[in-house]
Amino acid sequence: MYSSAYLKYSIFKCINVPNTNYFTHVNQLTNQTFMQVKAKLTERKYLIVFAFVISLFFLWGVAITIGDVLNRHFQNVLQISKSSSGLVQLSIFGAYAVMGIPAGLFMKSFGYKRGVQLGLFLYAVGAFLFVPAANQQSFTFFRVALFVLACGLATLETVAHPFIAALGDQRTSDQRINFAQSFNGLGGVIAPLIGSYFLLRTSQEGAAELTSVKYLYTGIGVLIALVGIAFSFVTIPVLANRHVVATDSYASGETFTTNKKLFQHRHFVFAVIAQFFNTAAQGGTWAYFINYGHEVMQLTDERAAHFFSLSIFMMMIGRFLGTFLMRYIAPSRLLAIFALCNIVMCVLVAQKLGWVSFGALIMINFFFSIMFPTIFSLGLKNLGNYTEQGSSYIVMGVVGAAVFPVLMGQIANSDVAQAYYLPIICYVVILLFGLSFKKDKRGDLKPLISESN
Repeated sequence: MYSSAYLKYSIFKCINVPNTNYFTHVNQLTNQTFMQVKAKLTERKYLIVFAFVISLFFLWGVAITIGDVLNRHFQNVLQISKSSSGLVQLSIFGAYAVMGIPAGLFMKSFGYKRGVQLGLFLYAVGAFLFVPAANQQSFTFFRVALFVLACGLATLETVAHPFIAALGDQRTSDQRINFAQSFNGLGGVIAPLIGSYFLLRTSQEGAAELTSVKYLYTGIGVLIALVGIAFSFVTIPVLANRHVVATDSYASGETFTTNKKLFQHRHFVFAVIAQFFNTAAQGGTWAYFINYGHEVMQLTDERAAHFFSLSIFMMMIGRFLGTFLMRYIAPSRLLAIFALCNIVMCVLVAQKLGWVSFGALIMINFFFSIMFPTIFSLGLKNLGNYTEQGSSYIVMGVVGAAVFPVLMGQIANSDVAQAYYLPIICYVVILLFGLSFKKDKRGDLKPLISESN
């Protein structure tokens, strides 16, 4: 049997291509063919693993969003102020700052599968710690339980993003991450409905209301433990090369090892900063959504939580739509457009114009939809053998959601609507990040900011 390379060589000989230019012509032909073949979202051999990893996005979407229902519940039951309840988000997202790098190192040493198992273990342990916390009726104990649980979430996020990116052609890594994040949004839709049913139907003080917290998180812990056991039986096939150049959803891919150090990739540094402000805006917006519905719109807490669920549904729709639009609009450009839209939405929310402002608050999540996964994906471009480490630092940027709710809470204590001016700062940073990429002559996305040597 003749090899394809030999046959190509024979063809080039027949058309009198010099031997010295053979490999150049073969590489050009291969690259042209590669660019002409439309990349699939994933491959058949990855489908089972792909489904499991998508379920992880769903599960941490539940945990993150139900924390915002807890925020309001603790205000009612434990009689704490809005700014103090913001410490719920500090406990959750502060864990990302602590666990981001260790999770990345663990993943690099033991692989994706062990990383997922560690994340699920911490998730389950944190959920079960809600039982003694409820028995003690201690806000501090609840924060410890949330911190442990969130260490599991940080581990899952650190692992799952590069994991899902490796499950197929690197030209569609942006689409895969946004598709998976759509199920994160689905978890976010369901969580407020569950939380409002268990936690916000009544507002009595004391142990009776904390018992519902205990039962809810016991059920969550059991579910996560079962998922972890099931995942241990899944066989991980050989993955696509993680260290790949992929400048956007249609860029060519090739094996790549960078000579630059991680922080010499300035687009990556900007991504960490953008992710900090992105999650800061998210954390603050979500933390006081129910308060806005109750105080400005005069809704019950349970009814406001239902609208919160609707806003997360809009985020899920935004992610599916964003995944589709990225086939025609560069991800960075779409990111900039959505950031600009959210600046307008925040201004409308702060005006207290009744349902117009409340509708704008709901739409913030629609435009927020693609921001986290797109910043993540753009930040990991061309990092080569620093991909896992880079993922850890971008996950650490999530600590912005730990800081901002406390700051917004200081304003929300007197006027919750005025607090929504603060996220505008965040969306300006995201807008600038989105504008920091351009297309070169080949149509590939490149950072406008120069790379340091």
